[in-house]
Amino acid sequence: MIYTPAEDSFLLQRNLKNYVKNKRVLDMGSGSGIQAETALKCKASSVSASDINPQVIKYLKNKFKSNKNVKIIKSNLFSNIESKFDVILFNPPYLPRDNREDKESQSVTTGGKRGDEIILKFLKQSKSHLNPKGTILLIVSSLTPRKRINPLLKKLNYKSRAIDSHKLFMETLELWEITC
Repeated sequence: MIYTPAEDSFLLQRNLKNYVKNKRVLDMGSGSGIQAETALKCKASSVSASDINPQVIKYLKNKFKSNKNVKIIKSNLFSNIESKFDVILFNPPYLPRDNREDKESQSVTTGGKRGDEIILKFLKQSKSHLNPKGTILLIVSSLTPRKRINPLLKKLNYKSRAIDSHKLFMETLELWEITC
């Protein structure tokens, strides 16, 4: 399943112009490629788009086949990523598991049993892939538990702040800027 851009995607997208110009950008969990495409339009120097889903990788390779400034990488978070980046974008699966949701849909929405597990893994792995003075732009939902995220940010010496938000009927989405 390829994640169709929705409110969370558009929240991240509308903020990219302030961060990516002349920067090396990683679009983690690229899905439809909306962030990679926007980063290119906002004059990023290079863009790497990664995803765990083989269907997404095939789609992205076709979408960006004529663009030499985009590298497509099949990766489970940073497992196949060797480079460092100035900006890392991530609109992760961030919702707690709902057993009523089908498995395919869960793959793009569910961040684990509690909803924070993928974010926690991402943050732990991101430190070695972020250039000094680099920035992570991360989408987080009000439904995502933060009891473990905030202490981990502190432990990793990251500073974070919400820079934008979008209210929905059941949740509030936030875009966090995370820096070293």
